Amino acid sequence: MLEIDSLLEFENWINTGAKTPLALQELNLLAYDAKIFEHTFKDSMFLGCELSNEAAGHIVKTGGMVISNRKDQPFKMHKARLYSVEELFKGFDINSEGGYKDTFDYKVYKDYVENGMETPASIHTSLARRLHDHSITDALYELIEGKKVVAIMGGHAMERQDPYYLEIAKISRTLTRKGFLMVSGGGPGAMEATHLGAYFACRTEAELIEAVDTFKTRLPDAISGKEYDDKDWLHRAWKIKTQYPILPGKEEASMSIGIPTWLYGHEPPAPFATHIAKYFANSVREDGLLTIAKYGVIFAPGSAGTTQEIFQEVTQNHYAPYNTHTIKKHVSPMILFGVKTWTEERPLWDFMKHTSEGRPYGELLNLTEDASEIINYIVNYDPEAYAFPK
Repeated sequence: MLEIDSLLEFENWINTGAKTPLALQELNLLAYDAKIFEHTFKDSMFLGCELSNEAAGHIVKTGGMVISNRKDQPFKMHKARLYSVEELFKGFDINSEGGYKDTFDYKVYKDYVENGMETPASIHTSLARRLHDHSITDALYELIEGKKVVAIMGGHAMERQDPYYLEIAKISRTLTRKGFLMVSGGGPGAMEATHLGAYFACRTEAELIEAVDTFKTRLPDAISGKEYDDKDWLHRAWKIKTQYPILPGKEEASMSIGIPTWLYGHEPPAPFATHIAKYFANSVREDGLLTIAKYGVIFAPGSAGTTQEIFQEVTQNHYAPYNTHTIKKHVSPMILFGVKTWTEERPLWDFMKHTSEGRPYGELLNLTEDASEIINYIVNYDPEAYAFPK
């Protein structure tokens, strides 16, 4: 079914008789009652659209479906596009000390906690969240179509002054410049570094280094490993965005997608991502993030979450030759960035080599401390050589 999300497309459709069933998304149609009453809408869907009660009733009576936003929910049940940083951080004032807790995103997180996180008491709340997440997935797949997606996974506790932070940003910048679309779990730390690098894709590496030097200094009483809790964390990032805006006409060339979750809503989303696919259901978000990264996943130093993602990616690659009905029909590179991390602190490298022995994805494992090696590995990967069925 075709989807439309602009008033011009809607007007063209309804002026030609609205004969082909469509899915109409997130449109303000309050001024179109007269036009709507002229037609019937068998099998068409109006998702998250603003409609008068009379128009909505007519659509349903003539065979259409209407899913409207609920006024008792702070979020929209259906979105036609992914979130922007400005949308999620609405309410933030760089001249105020309020920071992240003044934002729309944090208000949704508070509602999420107050109304039951993974097990809401109300079926209205549960359904609203599922519908929201469905629309996010739909918008995400539309955006990544035809793109070469690479993910960087890593710890939220990584500070901006950590040497790995800058290395991740450099890797992401280079891969973005080479035509890859960078995605991450969309949070702070290593994830933020991923988006910072893509954000600076059309600027020099010297400017990127200068930016990190500018905003990596923390307050004297800051708690180690929880930089995202600093009262000036977002202020420092916003100053960088103001000082180094994306150059006009370079929006797509600086694009990246953060994919966070309100389950970890105490962690703010990455402010340098250009698009944000934020989910309520972490299981959907996490598995989906790894699934779309068909051109490789880079695992930077991290903790339990990154470890879990390694196992999830191993599972996807392990069964890729058999699950050919899914979106992931390729075995993808898995690169462990940080030799000490993955051989001593979290010794998963030997396990992965043993598990992958004799499997196609065993050829695509790599452990390195060298950023240039990571870039070459991704650039030289040929997905068709690891596609299924053969």
